[in-house]
Amino acid sequence: MLAQLLGIRMILWAGQLIPRPLPPDILAAITKVDVTNDARQGDGFQLTVALSKDNPFDYNVMLSGALNPPNRIVIAVLIGASLEVLIDGVITQHQLSPSEQPGRSTLTVTGKDVTQLLDLEEKEASFPYQPDFLIVGQLLLNYMQNGLLGPHLLVPTSDFPIDIFRRPQQHGTDLRYIQELAQRNGYVFYIEPVTFGVTRAYFGPENRLGLPQPALTLNMGAYTNLKSIGFTNDSLAPVGAKGSFVEPITKTVIPIPPLPPLRVPLTPIPSMPQRTTLLSQSANEGPLEAFASALAVSTQAPEAVSGQGEIDTVRYGRVLHPRSLVGVRGVGFSYDGLYYVSRVSHSITLDSYSQTFSLSRDGTGSMLPVLPT
Repeated sequence: MLAQLLGIRMILWAGQLIPRPLPPDILAAITKVDVTNDARQGDGFQLTVALSKDNPFDYNVMLSGALNPPNRIVIAVLIGASLEVLIDGVITQHQLSPSEQPGRSTLTVTGKDVTQLLDLEEKEASFPYQPDFLIVGQLLLNYMQNGLLGPHLLVPTSDFPIDIFRRPQQHGTDLRYIQELAQRNGYVFYIEPVTFGVTRAYFGPENRLGLPQPALTLNMGAYTNLKSIGFTNDSLAPVGAKGSFVEPITKTVIPIPPLPPLRVPLTPIPSMPQRTTLLSQSANEGPLEAFASALAVSTQAPEAVSGQGEIDTVRYGRVLHPRSLVGVRGVGFSYDGLYYVSRVSHSITLDSYSQTFSLSRDGTGSMLPVLPT
C-alpha cells in the first residue's frame, strides 16, 4: 500500500489574501494540528505552536505574522501519492500561554472554514420573485474574490414566491440567511475545498448518492482498518410532523399527511418516528410551503442509528470524507452496510495521524451484499 511505502505528510499554507507555503521555521514549530469536518456544526481547526523568543521583543511566530487573524489557511495531507485538502479556513483566534520554562510557551491558533467569511456583515435585502436556490447563488457571487469558485451545486427548490403573498427578505448575515433558506427546505448548506485556495458550495438535500468510500472494516484479519467502532440505536431520535393548511380558493382545511425525510434510505428496515411535532405555523402557509415545512422537520431530525469509531489511517490508506457515504463491514448483519458520514476529526502530530468519525443512518440491516473496498 502506498501509504505504508511513502508515508503521510502534512501540507500547510497560510496568507492574508492568497494562502502560500509557510516558512520552514514556522512549520517546525507546529506540534499538533486538529481539524474537524462536521456536517451539522460546521468545519473548524486548531493548531498548537511551540514558541521561541530569539528576538528580545516578541516570539518569532508572532513577529512573522503568518498565523495572525484573519489570515486564510489551507491544511492538507499527502497520504502516499494522494493529496487531500482537509480544510480551507480563516484564522479567528489566538490563545497565548507563556511560560517561565524555556520552550514551554505555546500559541493555540483557532479558526473556521471559509463559511466564516459569509458571517461577518449583517444586511437588509429583498429578493422579489426569486426562489430560494437562486437567492443563494446570487449571494455567493459576492465572494468570488475570496476563492469561493464554482461549479456550485444548488438544487432547485419548489417555491416561487409571488409578491402579493410573500417577498423573501434578508435580515442578518449572508450565512445566517442561507442557513435559514436551507432549513426551510429541509436542505443543508456547506462549503468544501476543491484544491488549494479554491472552494465550492453545496445547497440541497444531504448527498447520499454516488459511489461509497472504501469500507471501514473490523474483524477481518489483514483487511481490518478500524481501531474501534460502536453503535447506538435510539428509537426516539426520528421525529414526524403533523399539521394542516388552508386551501386558498375553497378555504378548506387540509391535513398534511405523514411525509418521509428528504434522504435516500440506507437500510431495508428503517425506524419509524415515535415522536411527532405539531406545525403551528402551517395554517398560515401555502400548500407548497406547508409541505416543505413538514419535510424539513422529518429531514432535520436525528437518525435512529449512529456510530462512532477510530480509523487505522495507515491501513485505510486515505482520508475519510464527511457528507458522503461509506460502507461498514465485519460488525454483523444488523449494523453492516452503508452509512452517512456526519463527522470526521483529524489529529496530526509529528509521529501520528488519527481519524475519528461519526456515522448515521435510518435503521438496521444492509441493502448491499458486497461493499466497495
